[in-house]
Amino acid sequence: MASGDDNQSRKYRTSSGLEAREFLRPEDLAGMDAERDLGFPGEYPFTRGAHPSGYRSRLWTMRQYAGYGSAVESNARFRYLLGQGQTGLSVAFDLPTQIGLDSDDPLARGEVGRVGVAIDSLEDMEAMLEGIPLERVTTSMTINSTAAILLALYVAVAEKQGADPRKISGTVQNDILKEYIARGTYIFPPGPALRIVTDIFEFCHQRVPEWNTISISGYHIREAGSTAAQEIAFALSNAIAYVESARARGLAVDDFAPRISFFLNAHNDLLEEVAKFRAARRLWARIMRERFLAQDPRSLMFRFHTQTAGSTLTAQQPDVNVVRVALQALAAVLGGTQSLHTNARDEALALPTESSALLALRTQQIIAEESGVPNVADPLGGSYYIEDLTNRLEDHARAYIAKIDTMGGTMRAIETGYIQREIQQAAYEYQKGIESGERVVVGVNMYTSGEKAKLPLLRIDPAIERTQVERLKSLRARRDASKVEAALRVVEAAARSDRNLMPAILDAVKVYATVGEISGTLRNVFGEYKESVVI
Repeated sequence: MASGDDNQSRKYRTSSGLEAREFLRPEDLAGMDAERDLGFPGEYPFTRGAHPSGYRSRLWTMRQYAGYGSAVESNARFRYLLGQGQTGLSVAFDLPTQIGLDSDDPLARGEVGRVGVAIDSLEDMEAMLEGIPLERVTTSMTINSTAAILLALYVAVAEKQGADPRKISGTVQNDILKEYIARGTYIFPPGPALRIVTDIFEFCHQRVPEWNTISISGYHIREAGSTAAQEIAFALSNAIAYVESARARGLAVDDFAPRISFFLNAHNDLLEEVAKFRAARRLWARIMRERFLAQDPRSLMFRFHTQTAGSTLTAQQPDVNVVRVALQALAAVLGGTQSLHTNARDEALALPTESSALLALRTQQIIAEESGVPNVADPLGGSYYIEDLTNRLEDHARAYIAKIDTMGGTMRAIETGYIQREIQQAAYEYQKGIESGERVVVGVNMYTSGEKAKLPLLRIDPAIERTQVERLKSLRARRDASKVEAALRVVEAAARSDRNLMPAILDAVKVYATVGEISGTLRNVFGEYKESVVI
């Protein structure tokens, strides 16, 4: 076990393994051109931020990720958080919903409502959003394989509220490629899955223009063990694939690119994370201008949501997680995030309790109201170290993207297992550093305590699953079965054609076809993806 006396033997490197030089001089940045590489906040290449005044005109959206059990319970949690000052919703769905299974499917047994809310039908979505004005509250939905169905459910609820779909705003994650890379909640093979992503782009451009059609996730890539450079490189490579797919559909880049957003991780190395956010903004702006010839300034803007790093939270001494989360959240704000979720102290043990979720929200509010950081756009801009690290991270990420291009693009890099192997190797090196004591984790391999955590934990009542299954059975008995069957036939016909799937899915959810039924219809057409072993 490492001890405090070993400080001198540690390597001075960032969490990603980049050298952390003791100090830098002006001549170390001699090759950097301030106008070309930095500019001003709100101007190309957006290194210094997406908006000219930073947070002076508007704070980031405080969007705590929530959802568990039934739609009714999740609605209560959402209302509580909104009442405590949260400014946007972020919905976690249970595993069956994520992979297109209804709550009464045998494969869903034991997972209903466990890691998020169970949504089977429009009835559930209505209950989850009851009393929440969708024209005034933005909602982020972390959903991928069934993103088209959940978006259709959201639009259907908005219409039932009397809201204009052209005015509702929010985000659907819809980033299927990272599921094959790092997370695993896929259903269909990559080809059909990418088609559905593009269908959402097209549908929203035409009918829900304020909706962010995708939130391309580096977060899950980092949680799987990647470095900071890999996180932005692989996320941007995925983004390139989505842009190319949309252009192949015939969409003009400036018609859809302004609604592309990103989702990044805020890890422990505060200065590296700030540099990572700045590098990602600049690299995306350059890719969009130089590679895709985008003209609309909004197409060049790297707008991103940040979540603090769940993988850094420890079951040992969970109160210490509050400090980790505060530093990670500070990095996100210093780096100019547009939206932020702060993890709760007990998430290494269970879903957060109400009090833990409130403390996580208060962490953001203290940074916003007491720290003074939001007073300045790009507070660390001009730091020799930050600018050097921003340059190095961009260079590393650009090299990865170039290699993926030479392989034939992201789809090919996934099929060959290249991206997965790179992440696995980085994760191995990181873990090896913890086990050797070279990398310190307070409470785990240094400053340990024999005391066990005594936090009250949130427990999901097993009765929730039984109640959800009964609700679903009742719905099936009450709805018009002939309308459901007809709507599912239209979904199948659309899947077998080259027509956009979204209108057919929207019509199906309106007659209370379920998530599982629509997903099953698409499975019959597209098949299911079987993961190949990466060695």
